Amino acid sequence: MTTHDQIVAAYEQYIAESESFETKNVKAAAARARKALAELGKLSKVRRAEIQDKKNSLG
Repeated sequence: MTTHDQIVAAYEQYIAESESFETKNVKAAAARARKALAELGKLSKVRRAEIQDKKNSLG
């Protein structure tokens, strides 16, 4: 799975958990939503570096 795909999956997970927390008041969903956001932060740094490396290798 590419970093891009992992970002999309983490975002979808965040959306689902956030909606569950906001609409159904599921406390455990809040922790899962925060975890997905933390993963998004890590993945965004990795993806940013990948993009920068590719740009630099183009010349």
